Amino acid sequence: MEIQALTKKFAKKNIPDVKVGDTVRVSFKITEGSKTRIQAFEGLVIALKHGKGLDGTIKIRKVSGGIGVERTFPLHSPLIVKFEKTKSTKVRRSKLYFVREMIGKKKKTKKELKEYGMWEEAVSEEELAKIEEEKAKAAELKAQAKAEKEKELEEKFAQAAAAHQETAEVKEEK
Repeated sequence: MEIQALTKKFAKKNIPDVKVGDTVRVSFKITEGSKTRIQAFEGLVIALKHGKGLDGTIKIRKVSGGIGVERTFPLHSPLIVKFEKTKSTKVRRSKLYFVREMIGKKKKTKKELKEYGMWEEAVSEEELAKIEEEKAKAAELKAQAKAEKEKELEEKFAQAAAAHQETAEVKEEK
């Protein structure tokens, strides 16, 4: 009973139907200090582990700047905003670890299937709107600070101009 309660509490309702061999784009939240942003990671799914259960993970590989990068994502993570399937290919293995050693044309997978899909959490749209609001507030505060600083600089300039005018008048009198 406890396991079912945990599954119901923490499991996502909209689980992606992703298979090994698919090319997917995963959008996930990254928090840097007080700022939160969405970052995408696009690559080939080389492994699925533990199915669609709470401990299910997906391993994605991409080549960035000539270096292979692999990242493992938990399927039910609250930090994952959405999965987008961009390409699907037919493969004959459940784990594509051999792709790590392949280079160039050998790496290309054979038949490409036209199966596209997107899995997105409804909550994520609210969070995206929240992030946009935070960005707008930060921009507004920055604009106010800039306006205050400009006003302060104008006052200093006016004082400096008045002081310069006074010294010029004193020199003329001499």
